[in-house]
Amino acid sequence: MDGTDGMGNVHKLHPDNDGSDRPQDDVQDSVQDVAEGIVHESAVRVDATGEVVDAEVIEGEILSDEESAALDERLANRGALVRRAVTTSQVVARASKTVATHDRTKTAGKVVLREGFTVVQGLESWFKRAWDASTQGVYRRQIKAAEAVGDREELKEWTDRKESATERRHKRLMDLPKLAWGVLKVTVAAAVGVPFLVLLIAILTKMTGHGSFTGVWLGFFAFVGFLIAAGALAWSGVSIAAPFLIVLAAWREGKRRAEPPAWLVTTADTEWDAAIDETTIANALQALRIAAITQYLKSGLKLQFITPARVDGRGTHAVVRLPAGVTAELIARRRGQLATGLHRAAKEVWPTTGSEAGILDLWIADKGALAEGAGDYPLLTDGLVDVFKGVPAGRTLRGEAMLAPIMERNTMTGGMPGQGKSSSARAIMAGVALDPTAEMRIWVPDTNFDFEVFKPRCSNYIMGADDDSMKAIRDQLVNIHEEVQRRGELLLKYEVPSVTRELASAGVGLHPLVCLLEEAHVAIQHPEHGKEIAKLLIDIVKLDRKRGIHFIVSTQAPTGNSMPRDVTRNCSNGIAFAVGDHVANDGLLGQGAYAAGHRATELIPGTDRGTSVVKGFTGERSEILQWYYLDVSKNNDQVTPLIKRSLDAIAKLGKTIPDSQPVEIETRDLLSDLDQVLGDEVRPIADVPALLKRHAPTWTPYQGLTGKALRELLEREHSIKVPSTGNRYPLDPVTVRDAIVRREQGITTDEDGSGDAGELAS
Repeated sequence: MDGTDGMGNVHKLHPDNDGSDRPQDDVQDSVQDVAEGIVHESAVRVDATGEVVDAEVIEGEILSDEESAALDERLANRGALVRRAVTTSQVVARASKTVATHDRTKTAGKVVLREGFTVVQGLESWFKRAWDASTQGVYRRQIKAAEAVGDREELKEWTDRKESATERRHKRLMDLPKLAWGVLKVTVAAAVGVPFLVLLIAILTKMTGHGSFTGVWLGFFAFVGFLIAAGALAWSGVSIAAPFLIVLAAWREGKRRAEPPAWLVTTADTEWDAAIDETTIANALQALRIAAITQYLKSGLKLQFITPARVDGRGTHAVVRLPAGVTAELIARRRGQLATGLHRAAKEVWPTTGSEAGILDLWIADKGALAEGAGDYPLLTDGLVDVFKGVPAGRTLRGEAMLAPIMERNTMTGGMPGQGKSSSARAIMAGVALDPTAEMRIWVPDTNFDFEVFKPRCSNYIMGADDDSMKAIRDQLVNIHEEVQRRGELLLKYEVPSVTRELASAGVGLHPLVCLLEEAHVAIQHPEHGKEIAKLLIDIVKLDRKRGIHFIVSTQAPTGNSMPRDVTRNCSNGIAFAVGDHVANDGLLGQGAYAAGHRATELIPGTDRGTSVVKGFTGERSEILQWYYLDVSKNNDQVTPLIKRSLDAIAKLGKTIPDSQPVEIETRDLLSDLDQVLGDEVRPIADVPALLKRHAPTWTPYQGLTGKALRELLEREHSIKVPSTGNRYPLDPVTVRDAIVRREQGITTDEDGSGDAGELAS
């Protein structure tokens, strides 16, 4: 657009941003002024009607068209430069703002602040420890704590300790002047003695002609100068490095004894973790907001650590005496809350009751310890097992290998599907298979192949959910029930309360028998045979453990409907993988386990697969155990080589797979055995037991027999008196044969030495 100014000059107009028109010359002038950093007010003022009310006369000259075009081009280029300058400045400003507010910048700032704060915490820790040492703060706190709980013995002990420490400190202070006087004497002696020694050496050197008097002194002064120079150099190095070393030491102290505030911990600190020590534990207990603990700590008392926090396997262990009125069970019930104060998952914190109700035994796993797993099964390549000592099961959080006890036990394992209950049963049965004396029976009332690889090693194996399979399982339980009674008679025969390793290996029908009922709830809930199976299970688990029989019951949900309570009560080994509620938890770990803090409900399905809470494996009320995993897939079958090794071991013993076929109870006649071992020779009674052992090596009553016991037995049971005769007590075979004849004829003798003959009691 074209327009005229107040003087009649024609100017080119262009629309402004707001839609108004203004002279292009003014725009160009403005651009030039901006480029030069100059600001002018408008030379022309116009009122609301468009009339010029004020004008400034500007002198100039009229340019030709060529000059005007050149000027326009020059101004346009300068305007582009201005626009680029403005744009660049905006970018720089925006970038500066972005850098100042970027997450990485904030994180770096937090890291710097946190590490600086850690150094300050280290210096503070040094000051507190120095103050404690100078004021005997440790003793004063312990005395105050003992007074608070009314423990007179503890109060006397700490009072005596404080007095002893005071006496030792006083003695050290009294010895300081003596020490200073001794140091002064040594210094003076060195200052006088060394030059005197150098003087003697110089004189001797001069007299012997091996050097000059001056040379010795010059050498001495050169050595002293070297020492001074070396000392100065060392001091300069120490003075330069000392600040850095002090800061580093303070940082390490702060890192070890304190933790930064939450607002200085960034999301980038994925590996950051709070150090578990007495302070951390005390703070976590205080955060539980238990009134007795809060009041105790507010009064200035500190918790008594019977065992200070120390590394224990893959975690930290501590034993704490709680304030009066607080039980360890109460803390165990709040394990989840305690874990938050220790910066751990609930499953990584294990509070249990110590030797007293008020003593908390606390173990805290290192972060992520569960992710390490149990490792490979320890007997993959070689080795056998003695089930009397237990079978390999897995590793605890501490990293310690754990055995599953077998003899005189029954086991129940359970949890949600896919969490590892079948794997735990497989690990136990693999260990049992590696004992050549053990018999195995496996029953699976379902169609799966989890235990198919064990079939060659089993004396009986059933798999299937049909009625015929259920009936076969019922029949097997009937057989086991009869076996329990038969073994009871054998225990009476051998006069032993339970099966021993010796009897198990003797081949008398008391070898270990381990039975696994997988998915037991399926069999128990069977409409036709379920009730009978449940009743047989109850009778077996109540009586089998002393008879060398171990029963493993595997189930998903040990509830009242799916598992008889008398079965769960008589399974001393409990294995609980992740479960859904406290009912299943207590069914596997025992009544009251959930309330006491032994909770498989805190295991996360999928995440904690293969990890369980177990009871009965150790002296602890419960342990968290990561099970060894044995693969049975076709591509990586780890069990079949174990089974082959066990079958080879059985073959080397010249036996077949152990089977509980009824065996005839062996009986022996003592008099007949004596008749055979004595022959026609009179022998001292002390030599006869050895002859009997060689004659019947598997007959248990002969194994521990002595000459005196045999003499008393013959007199008591068979009315045979053995004369002393030179203190040799000879046993005459004629006397034995005479007793056999009288017994066969049914002759009852008088008090002259004869009587009813009997058999040696087993």
